[in-house]
Amino acid sequence: MKKIGFDSQKYIRLQSEHIRERIAAFGGKLYLEFGGKLFDDYHASRVLPGFEPDNKIKMLLELKDQAEIVIAISANDIEKNKRRGDLGITYDTDVMRLIDIFRDFGLYVGSIVLTKYAEQPSAIVFEKRMTAMGLKVYRHYSIPNYPADLKLVVSDEGYGRNEYIETTRSLIVVTAPAAGSGKMATCLSQLYHEHKRGIKAGYAKFETFPIWNLPLKHPVNLAYEAATADLSDVNMIDPFHLEAYGETTVNYNRDVEIFPVLRTIFERIYGECPYKSPTDMGVNMVGFSIVDDEVCREASRQEIIRRYFKAACQLRQGMGSENELQQIELLMRTVGVEPENRGVVPVALEVAGRTGAPAAAIELPDGRIITGRTTDLFGPSSAALLNALKALAGIADEIKLISPAVIANIQTLKIDYMKSQNPRLHTDETLIALSISAATDPNAMLAMQKLDELSGCDVHSTVILSSVDDNLFKRLGMNITCEPTYEKNNLYHK
Repeated sequence: MKKIGFDSQKYIRLQSEHIRERIAAFGGKLYLEFGGKLFDDYHASRVLPGFEPDNKIKMLLELKDQAEIVIAISANDIEKNKRRGDLGITYDTDVMRLIDIFRDFGLYVGSIVLTKYAEQPSAIVFEKRMTAMGLKVYRHYSIPNYPADLKLVVSDEGYGRNEYIETTRSLIVVTAPAAGSGKMATCLSQLYHEHKRGIKAGYAKFETFPIWNLPLKHPVNLAYEAATADLSDVNMIDPFHLEAYGETTVNYNRDVEIFPVLRTIFERIYGECPYKSPTDMGVNMVGFSIVDDEVCREASRQEIIRRYFKAACQLRQGMGSENELQQIELLMRTVGVEPENRGVVPVALEVAGRTGAPAAAIELPDGRIITGRTTDLFGPSSAALLNALKALAGIADEIKLISPAVIANIQTLKIDYMKSQNPRLHTDETLIALSISAATDPNAMLAMQKLDELSGCDVHSTVILSSVDDNLFKRLGMNITCEPTYEKNNLYHK
């Protein structure tokens, strides 16, 4: 069984209580900048075993009657057709996805704000689409020399030029489809407008990582550095907090660097700054909800290894950088691990070395490691997946779950009609074939019913996976790593 290191219920209770306190401290209205993923936070669930991916949504549901969501999106990102790397969809499409999800949870989405608006043609089209769907859309503009020219920033020609976002509730959650969308600027602009209208309002940041009350070099915080290595983010001691309170806390470089500017903006709006440090601005009770520190440390070490393989594969694919990979390698040295310390890695490599062909390995919840090799019928990912389901269902290895006739028909379809050059079944084709067999074979049905138990299991492939296999493992909630090599030396890989 998977060991638990984090108490989700305690976290939800503490975090919602702390936000209520912050709302009260500012007189009844708070703009809360939401950093990171508002839901599906799988990084947090991996490094803090017991953290549920939808904890933040559950926490917001505790404040449902007070909360209103504003989604910020950069007009430049719409114009550039920028896409989310994890989902493959454009940022403007993701805004619609987010709204649907929030509404499904019963959360109120008040409006969308187009940041850095400069009449970009694609942004205008997006605005018309959203307005036609009954959504309120506001425009915020770029400010020359932002944020250095504070006299301009905090003036009617700076923040004052932005459209005032009409809100009706006490907690305004400002979120976005990606970093750099202008969440903080949206919050600060609103504070300026609220102050001009005589409305008292405050600002705070909701961040999960780094965890301010864990040591700087704690593996959980270092795993966050590994996750953001592409941004060159680094954790550091908050010097402002140390000076103000004599207390050592952890923050990350961008918040520390921008704090003097934020402090001056607050002073220009209110006459004084309500915060003495970047740590003060945060609302983060994660550290108080860790119940087994060693479990979280080991989970974080494993996450750093996973990030290493991801960066190595991206570099091999021409989408990453040598600097990012080197930064994560340094983090691995810091926590004392090597790639081989991921249990499925040496096992998969051993099978590949013995067979001379790609292989895969899956670690089950009870610690057993199941392998899959390349055959005439299945790719290694499909073979490992079937073998893992057999093991979970207690089905003998020699029992066939899928009729050879079904496999032959699928291969004929692929080769003769779909003009594929690979006759082996991908993971999605394998599961479809398994589901067909389950209609008449009790063993196949039993194996299919074990799919949910694969969630959270580690997988390693000795070659870079196809997008089909990669996406399917992700949909099953499995943690994937691959060796940074292709099965073939082709220039084009599907």
